[in-house]
Amino acid sequence: MSSPLLFIIACLIWGSTFWAITLQLGDVAPAVSVVYRFGLASATLFAWCALRGDTLRLPWRAQRWMLLQGLASFALSYVCTYSSEQYLVSALVSVLFALMVFWTPLLNRIAFGTPITWSTCCAALVAICGIVLLFYQSIGAALQDILGGGNGHFLLGFMLALVATMSSTVGNALVMKVREQSGNVMLTMAWTMLWGTLMVAAWAIATGQSWQVPTRPSYWMGLLYLAIFGSVIAFSAYFTLIARIGTQKTVYIGVVTPVISVLLSVQFEHYRPAPIEWLGMALCLSSVAWALTSGARKTSAIASLSSNQPTKAT
Repeated sequence: MSSPLLFIIACLIWGSTFWAITLQLGDVAPAVSVVYRFGLASATLFAWCALRGDTLRLPWRAQRWMLLQGLASFALSYVCTYSSEQYLVSALVSVLFALMVFWTPLLNRIAFGTPITWSTCCAALVAICGIVLLFYQSIGAALQDILGGGNGHFLLGFMLALVATMSSTVGNALVMKVREQSGNVMLTMAWTMLWGTLMVAAWAIATGQSWQVPTRPSYWMGLLYLAIFGSVIAFSAYFTLIARIGTQKTVYIGVVTPVISVLLSVQFEHYRPAPIEWLGMALCLSSVAWALTSGARKTSAIASLSSNQPTKAT
């Protein structure tokens, strides 16, 4: 399958998954829905690997990294995402996820001391302005609600979404450690999803959450779509693209998916952003594009400089 087609598939699927999550809310606890989703996705991946004749076992030195990635990418991140969408429109959550492009250099700075470029700082400042405009009215209303004796659920949803994006950023950083242990993308995805599923299931049991079986057809349609398309196909396309065209181009998926998500929210969730919210979204997404573009230019310049250096004879 061609790279442009894989890019389009990943954008369309992940752009729609934020809305598809809303189909699973209401009847079942968010954590239980996460267990159903990634349990099904993991089983599908293991079955596919078995049909290919792959050895399913991996050594513990590889499993410990997959356990950590499962905790960050498929447990904490998705429990917070599902929970946040109980209080936020899915489009707003998707816009916050686009800001992962700024969490990544910040994490690299904290963990490895990697310098943060001036262009990234400027783009992040624009993104912060966009977030303020996007959530200004809603946060103000939530604060008034709290002062009036309300519950302020919007603020809770906002914080949960932020935690989800940070957790996903940590999970992405662990991908390279997992790839060092095994190059079988399908198998490592199966194991990381399984570890995430087991941890969420343990937490759901420990907190006494109900495990009732949903009856709505829309729930099962959403579950199948999120497990097979949103988890198996989209992640496979994403990792294949990274191998083919590199991270610098692949991460542009994070700019396209919120646009699709916003359009779906307008159509199906009756989301009607005010002009100030449209401006906030535009600033957020343009800042992400700016950060990615400047990063790509810097990488190209370094590569060009390296290629022009004379080779020392040995």
